[in-house]
Amino acid sequence: MIELLTVVSTKKVAVGATELICRMPEVKKIEPGRFMHLRVGPLLRRPISIANVEGDLITFLFKEIGQGTKELASLRPGDFVDALGPLGNGFPVNLIEPTSRVVLVGGGIGVPPLYYTMRKLVERGVTCEAILGFDTAASVFYEEAFKKLGPTTITTVDGTAGVQGFVTAALTPERFDTLLACGPEPMLRSLQTVPIQDRFLSIENRMGCGIGACFACVCKTPDGNYVKTCSDGPVFRAEAVIL
Repeated sequence: MIELLTVVSTKKVAVGATELICRMPEVKKIEPGRFMHLRVGPLLRRPISIANVEGDLITFLFKEIGQGTKELASLRPGDFVDALGPLGNGFPVNLIEPTSRVVLVGGGIGVPPLYYTMRKLVERGVTCEAILGFDTAASVFYEEAFKKLGPTTITTVDGTAGVQGFVTAALTPERFDTLLACGPEPMLRSLQTVPIQDRFLSIENRMGCGIGACFACVCKTPDGNYVKTCSDGPVFRAEAVIL
């Protein structure tokens, strides 16, 4: 479904990272882990994960990498955003038992969808912890927001904030029943074999159409077939894909 979102606010939350809050024409029930395909000007749409939903307000958080995201970051209150979605299949929040011990692991721009996911899990009474990985202290965002939901550990590659190293340096698998993760492919690959019973990975991939028609975002499966990140995912069981 294509609709126009109205920009409410834009804010820099870290070096090169922007929070964009928009108002939807109507209140929607949006599952955590899904995304919107946003268009700015004549450029191709950009898949942007959903960081939060409150009533008719939807929050996106993204890094300014190319021309499209730079134009999104330049929007001002009252501007409109052409949005397709919500798209994809998100995290199985409603299938996770309140007795489960859940760890959410995010790397860089893979962190935003985990905030909404953790919030919805906590609302269901699920005990959650978060491990969030960044390059350096200047790139850390949403730390306090996550800490309001549950124990949160920050890791940085250069050691300028939190634990030095990658997210795996702070992960103790034996303490958890369920892993929910989103981030760069090397990080997700390192999490595919951790000894946690249920592991779900949200794959970041380049997309064309966002609706499964163009085959630009396929991912190979162990049986030799392919799945589409946009329509079959972006969330998959860790053992269901080859990264």
